[in-house]
Amino acid sequence: MREILEKFKTGNLSLEEAEKKLKLNYFDELGGFCKLDTNRKLRTGIPEVIYAEGKRCEDVAKILKELALKSNISLATRINDIENLKKCLEDETDLILEINELGRTAVLKKRGFEVEKTEKIGILAAGTSDIPVAEETAESAKIMGCEVIKNYDVGIAGIHRLFTPVKSMIEEDVCCIIAVAGMEGALPSVISSLVDIPVIGVPTSVGYGYKLTPLLTMLHSCSPGLVVVNIDNGFGAGVFAGLIASNISKRIKKG
Repeated sequence: MREILEKFKTGNLSLEEAEKKLKLNYFDELGGFCKLDTNRKLRTGIPEVIYAEGKRCEDVAKILKELALKSNISLATRINDIENLKKCLEDETDLILEINELGRTAVLKKRGFEVEKTEKIGILAAGTSDIPVAEETAESAKIMGCEVIKNYDVGIAGIHRLFTPVKSMIEEDVCCIIAVAGMEGALPSVISSLVDIPVIGVPTSVGYGYKLTPLLTMLHSCSPGLVVVNIDNGFGAGVFAGLIASNISKRIKKG
């Protein structure tokens, strides 16, 4: 999009030609099974990310590759078969594949490319069983340039474990904290009562209560400054934190 606008600005494209190219630049069709939204990051600040669950591994690999070639980097979440995905991409010498097996994510990027850094965010997970969702959260935030500070197994069943990590994150000047918790889901409310920055609650399907208990607990929180995403939605929390971080970073650069 920027290239088209630059050509229009310098007179190398007419208004009609620029308009036509911009319309054609909204998406790219891939093999009849996928339409890539290559301009999503420019429009919304969040790149298109592949939800891999329910997709064939070879299709996920093709989409990852095409997005990486066009946008330098791509991310897939909820991968069903990591080993098969590795095989599908093993011949890509110009692209680097980074797998997070615990978070079930894959990042594919051009060799030598690094995401522009924004701000620091914190991620706290209540229990060890919540770590997979927390790791999906971390990878989603990192693709948007966040520096991620993590601390796990700090749930309120042993509340003394929580205070040092929270203090450390405040000292590190994180711009928000993501709290990932299952069971009764009380962790985000406790954290938001201790800090003066936004807290994002991620309920997980860990524990009892038909998976709804932590979601309802977080939604019914009496502690202000807390927003909540859906059950196990680490991606949603990560990119929301990424938007906070990127907008702060933009304003700092503007002075």
